[in-house]
Amino acid sequence: MTSRLEKHYESLVLKRPGLVLLVVALITGFFAWHATGFKLDASADSLVLENDTALNYYRSVRARYGSDDFLIVTYTPQGDLFSDAVLDDIRKLRDSLAGLERVESVVSLLDVPLISSPPVTLTEMSQQIRTLESPETDRALARKEFLTSPLYRNLLISPDGTTTALQVNFRRDDTYHTLLERRDHLRAKQLDGHLEKQEADELATVTREFDIYSDSLLEQQSRDIATVRTIMDGHRERAALYLGGVPMIVADSIEFIRHDLVTFGVGVVCFLVLILAIAFHKLRWVLLPMATCLLASLIMVGWLGLVDWPVTVVSSNFVSLLLIITLSLTIHLIVRYRELHAGNPGADQLTLVRDTVRSKASACFYTALTTIVAFGSLLFSGIRPVIDFGWMMAVGIGVAFVLAFTLFPAALMFMQPGEPARLRDVTGAITRFFARLIQRFSYTVLTAFALVMLASIFGITMLTVENRFIDYFKDDTEIYRGMELIDRSLGGTTPLDVIIDAPPAPVQTTNESAQPESPDEAFMDDFFPPPEGEAGITGTSYWFNSYQLSEVAAIHDFLDGLPETGKVLSVVTATRMLETLNNGKPIDDFFLSVLFKKLPEDVKQSLFNPYLSEDGDQVRFGIRVFESDRSLQREVLIEKIRRHLVDYMQLDEEQVHVSGMLVLYNNMLQSLFRSQIMTLGVVFLAIMAMFIISFRSLKIAAIAIIPNIV
Repeated sequence: MTSRLEKHYESLVLKRPGLVLLVVALITGFFAWHATGFKLDASADSLVLENDTALNYYRSVRARYGSDDFLIVTYTPQGDLFSDAVLDDIRKLRDSLAGLERVESVVSLLDVPLISSPPVTLTEMSQQIRTLESPETDRALARKEFLTSPLYRNLLISPDGTTTALQVNFRRDDTYHTLLERRDHLRAKQLDGHLEKQEADELATVTREFDIYSDSLLEQQSRDIATVRTIMDGHRERAALYLGGVPMIVADSIEFIRHDLVTFGVGVVCFLVLILAIAFHKLRWVLLPMATCLLASLIMVGWLGLVDWPVTVVSSNFVSLLLIITLSLTIHLIVRYRELHAGNPGADQLTLVRDTVRSKASACFYTALTTIVAFGSLLFSGIRPVIDFGWMMAVGIGVAFVLAFTLFPAALMFMQPGEPARLRDVTGAITRFFARLIQRFSYTVLTAFALVMLASIFGITMLTVENRFIDYFKDDTEIYRGMELIDRSLGGTTPLDVIIDAPPAPVQTTNESAQPESPDEAFMDDFFPPPEGEAGITGTSYWFNSYQLSEVAAIHDFLDGLPETGKVLSVVTATRMLETLNNGKPIDDFFLSVLFKKLPEDVKQSLFNPYLSEDGDQVRFGIRVFESDRSLQREVLIEKIRRHLVDYMQLDEEQVHVSGMLVLYNNMLQSLFRSQIMTLGVVFLAIMAMFIISFRSLKIAAIAIIPNIV
């Protein structure tokens, strides 16, 4: 501290401790009031890049082909899956779930259309959809169809026929999506620098409305999940049930964050109290630092509530970190105070506190500043929750530093020095030991650290940017067990979409570009023209015709053959399933036209609409990836798919789009890795500059930075 700053500090803090404590109390009360606005967030937005173009594309895909806002209930009965008792229990479970207010539909093995149990004609199917509950259904044939169907096997039923799944679809919330789309549109304009004053005001309003509505929706979603679990509990005596799906993961993650905040916060507080009691053997050296730590945390929680910054999975341990960092600052002051008191037992309290602050202010300031710089590197990640975590810790450390040099010394001024402590210089003994060790074996120490450096550099080259999402959860949680079961028995968990557009200038792909039409086919076309309206899609679309479907089938088989992928669904899945309606013969354009005309709308909604655009110029492959696969490398998988489609299938780069939660999660990991590499050098340069300012010696600063680099 400079002499002028020392005088101001002594006058404002040390000589007016009561005023300082009053100001701290008022500030703490203000932020404690706003702590009621503190909230948690575990939505998909908390795990993706804020301005990721892939996120916008993903949302457009979801809007066109359907939302992933559904739950999966896995059901493994104790008896035969197709027995009367088990099917009756599944029926009751389905009906109970379908009765929930926000549930739009429940899909189970009882509801899906069957075409081979026994075989039906296209005309029969257009008149009535046969399901497992239909009286004329042969249950033995139905079992065979479920286990061999390209659609149902590994999706609705496990390959061994012991586990089935129920998909609980929630109604689309139009208000939520309207606010989301408007907010994102205005954010995009803001990012481009084209946002006008009126639009900036609208962005603030829409963001506030979206946050409020999103919070209420999350609360409702949590209540729905709890109700679903209550319904499931009524069936656990007859079957093993697990719950999966994005809404459940979001709801449970919020509970995990809340649990972590309380558990780790209380655990760290108890641990710190124990350490302080053992180290200093005096009540004041327990109460004062813990009061400083707790007030710093309370102020930060209130500040987060005030500025509406939710805590996510990424930042859920910020309270524990802040407690530890605050304690480290106060321990510096305690140790120095005790040293001064032991060296000068007759000194009054003002002298001891003033000298303590004077001797430790610079060291604590640079300690806090270097830590802030380290957390500040997170601001370059591009990931909103990581950026927020960086800001939380940077601001929190600043609050901790201020309280350590205001609250702590001001409270200390109301106490008497008492008897000086009998100091045991444990740290001095340790440092002297290492000093002697280095003096005697300096070359050995340098050689050892050189080897450590080489090993570290080699290890850095082996780093991969992978982190299984399933590993965020303990293996005894429902999330982990559910994901593992779905991976093992129901075709994988993590969604991945491959979208392929028609070429920019599509050529005519009707029978002119297909194989020459036979006389019989021409005769059939003359006397049985394609049904009006529906037939147009096979003649005008790029993909939905017998010629291009062969290419779609080749892509489907490639994706299905990848070791990382489980269930793959596309328009090919539907056509292969419906080949039985054509006596097992390959489907031609005429049959496709008749099929599109005859199929009931709800069947088309299930089999074709999720995988084919309305004009037939875009196809979607819905892929499920094995999240529990320890050898999974997302970036490699995405690039492998892209390269095969472009290099081998001869598609244009602009035609191929890879989307889905797997891509968004991979982008987040890749961005975090790149940002850490880019900012690491900046952090070390900033620390080096602080060392130079602090030590006023380039040589000492260079020596001091080496342990940080190592």
